[in-house]
Amino acid sequence: MVLLMTNGEGMRGGAVHHTIAAHPFLGEVATAPRYRFFSVRDEFPGLVPVEEDGGVVRGELYDVPLEVLRDAFLPHEPAELELSAVELDDGRAALCMILRPEERGRHQEITEHGGWRGRITDPRCARRAGSSASRARRRAASSA
Repeated sequence: MVLLMTNGEGMRGGAVHHTIAAHPFLGEVATAPRYRFFSVRDEFPGLVPVEEDGGVVRGELYDVPLEVLRDAFLPHEPAELELSAVELDDGRAALCMILRPEERGRHQEITEHGGWRGRITDPRCARRAGSSASRARRRAASSA
């Protein structure tokens, strides 16, 4: 079992959450202030480690078998993201999806929202028609 921090559609209620829902939810967590947070097409977030001027990003922590990550969780993650290890605010390490290096500098920064839920619930940030969950369901249905 490994610690997995989710910060987007892997969180409860998200389009990818079903892949880890059967495994222990350990609570809400935050990263150490060493990251910037970006919105990719207003569909999902991407975390980026930085050397300075980082912020805290909130998410959820799960205890998940590596086989579940390999066989269920990772196949549902967008191509713009990759698996990495992040530092939590209490010093622990956890696996987490981060924005691939080639994607950096191409998306809107949303660090000030503190997390994906903060972004999608902010009335100043109207999301595009259709939720990311409905887009994910359409993608899954079209590949079936």
